[in-house]
Amino acid sequence: MENIIEDDGMLRMSFLEHLEELRSRILKALGGFGAIFLLCLIFSQQLFDIVLAPGLRALHNTGIPGAEFIAIDVIEQFSIVWVWTPLVASIFFSAPWILWQLWAFISPGLYAREKKWAVPFVTCTAGLFILGGVFGYLVALPSGLSFLFGASAGSHVVPKITIENYFDRFVDAMLGIGIVFEIPVMVFFLTLIRVASPAFLLKHSRYAILIVVTIAAIVTPTTDAFNLILFSVPMCLLFYLGLFASYLLVLKRESRRFPWRAFWKWLAILAFVAACAAAIVIRYQLHFR
Repeated sequence: MENIIEDDGMLRMSFLEHLEELRSRILKALGGFGAIFLLCLIFSQQLFDIVLAPGLRALHNTGIPGAEFIAIDVIEQFSIVWVWTPLVASIFFSAPWILWQLWAFISPGLYAREKKWAVPFVTCTAGLFILGGVFGYLVALPSGLSFLFGASAGSHVVPKITIENYFDRFVDAMLGIGIVFEIPVMVFFLTLIRVASPAFLLKHSRYAILIVVTIAAIVTPTTDAFNLILFSVPMCLLFYLGLFASYLLVLKRESRRFPWRAFWKWLAILAFVAACAAAIVIRYQLHFR
């Protein structure tokens, strides 16, 4: 059965052709993932040293003598270093390829004018996923682990953390934050396919913020308020970033222009106020407790 291309540029496919296309995209995605996994397998030890770095830094920050990572199972080191570490690394490195295959599968159901979003979609989705992992690695994970590892300071308890336990927390934080950073893409995509509008999402933003804070509480490795805020604030900002991008899309559809001059003016004012506040905090060594 032949494909039919309508005047609107949308590709019409039968049910069996959809299944065949899905099978093809899954095989291509798995093939790319497998190739990257083999490459990561060669550098497993170096990758594990990178995984272990935030935990070692957090243990050092506790100041407790003898705090260290240990392995208590016969195959624990082998499974973590040579199986799970390259597997998780492959998920991050293969994200652009897998997302491209996802877009290639859903693009036949879009109009021709919407297919031009292919490159921005893949770039933003993969970029935000990796950015979420970087945020978790450099900011959220070290902060949370320092709090957890230091909870026993002064109580004669020395942290002896198994690498399996640490790796589980590491993966939960990295993948959880990476997925959460996809909020702008999700909001924009809902607008692109006309499932929701920026006005509707803004009107019900309080429910979105509630959901965001709930997700932040789940993926946060600690239970203190500081780390919850550290997670939830960027997530809320990402939601409103997605709303802004969706609003620009609606303006483009309606052939209207966004007031960029006023936008940059107010953005510059806010940046100046934030810079002054930061300078005051640094100059007078203010601390928030």
